[in-house]
Amino acid sequence: MNPVIDTPTPLSRPARVRREFKTLLALALPIMVAQLATTAMGFVDAVMAGRVGPRDLAAVALGNSIWVPVFLLMTGTLLATTPKVAQRFGAGTFDQIGPLVRQALWLALVVGLTATLALFSAEPILHVMNVDPELIGPCMEYLRGIGTGLPAVALYHVLRCFSDGLGRTRPAMVLGLCGLALNIPLNYIFIYGHLGVPAMGGVGCGWATAIVMWVMALGMAGWARWAPAYQSSRLFARFDWPQWAVIKRLLGIGLPIGIAVFAESSIFAVIALLIGSLGATVVAGHQIALNFSSLVFMIPYSLGMAVTVRVGQTLGRGLPREARFAAGVGMGSALAYACLSASLMFALRGPIAAIYTADPVVINVASMLIVYAALFQFSDAIQVTAAGALRGYQDTRVTMILTLFAYWGIGLPVGYALGLTDWLGAPSGPSGLWQGLIVGLSCAALMLSIRLARSARKQNRISRTVG
Repeated sequence: MNPVIDTPTPLSRPARVRREFKTLLALALPIMVAQLATTAMGFVDAVMAGRVGPRDLAAVALGNSIWVPVFLLMTGTLLATTPKVAQRFGAGTFDQIGPLVRQALWLALVVGLTATLALFSAEPILHVMNVDPELIGPCMEYLRGIGTGLPAVALYHVLRCFSDGLGRTRPAMVLGLCGLALNIPLNYIFIYGHLGVPAMGGVGCGWATAIVMWVMALGMAGWARWAPAYQSSRLFARFDWPQWAVIKRLLGIGLPIGIAVFAESSIFAVIALLIGSLGATVVAGHQIALNFSSLVFMIPYSLGMAVTVRVGQTLGRGLPREARFAAGVGMGSALAYACLSASLMFALRGPIAAIYTADPVVINVASMLIVYAALFQFSDAIQVTAAGALRGYQDTRVTMILTLFAYWGIGLPVGYALGLTDWLGAPSGPSGLWQGLIVGLSCAALMLSIRLARSARKQNRISRTVG
């Protein structure tokens, strides 16, 4: 995919919107396919584990509630690579890209191994949250399988951010589809026992996913090494030892991103763990609603990633007004999509739940929770694209603080009070917890939108002063 070069022209506003939307879509579509393919692996895991039985689905659900936040903290921290590469690419300083990415790979190796250790040591969390003892054993086995693949996915993610920052989003799409295609037969082998592999049930999904992670990492490394589009960056031209000054700058941008992403995802994780004390049926229904809403969320999330690239590249070219315009078009596009997705989720909540399971009780729980998932589509779309634009501005520390406050200071307490206490009336169980999610996401959307407007104005002032 060829990067689009900005050339400001006296177009009408509708024409500018159409042009920017097409540019964003060209970047975002491959990202969307890649993200949907990656999320579809979780969908496949849930469906195949659910066919084995509620216990297997519940074990996978609880495992996801632990490893997915760890994964997002890890990959969020590495997302600093994208805007830094994009700005250097926009400025034409290609010789600076390779050294930067080599240091990001060292960072990826460290955080990947740390994430693996965290999953291997996760059993005390399950005990603290009073999870059904029958689910702890299979849940930990599932986490051990997933954990072996996290170093690979960390390295893959840096190489993907490198590619995305150059405006080359197609490799992640191709490798994501290949990973999904490989995940299905590997799940079948590990779940049911074939080719000499013992039958593991639902926990076999973890080991299958780990293999897919390593295959995708090797595939992305090969693409970046030999494809002509990457040669100007000279990523593999030499070997560099870790340089703390560069890694520290990457962490300065990336760690707040990782914490902000973790803050959002961990609310879902904590809610899943709190629901774990209500029994396998409720956990399974929650997992269905969460899994499907995560699948739907990949579209605005992908738009947010495309906005990061657009803002970063236009700022690198010295065009702050174009960067602000790209952010606005991205947010408008995500909001339009939210209107469609919310309507379809509300209308088809029953059939959606039936895709995952034939158990009528689980379907009833999932259908109820899908209604709440439909309601938070609007605020979720706004906050994720605003966060993507702020990454392009490399404005991440205040974003982190606002996100933490919205999710942990407002959303989770409200959900806990509504769902599990009588502070605000009779406890409503999972419904109250999901209502808290809506409140937290809405607060995040409002605060991040305000912060984005201020960051854009500040960048415009700086540009006029320098000019």
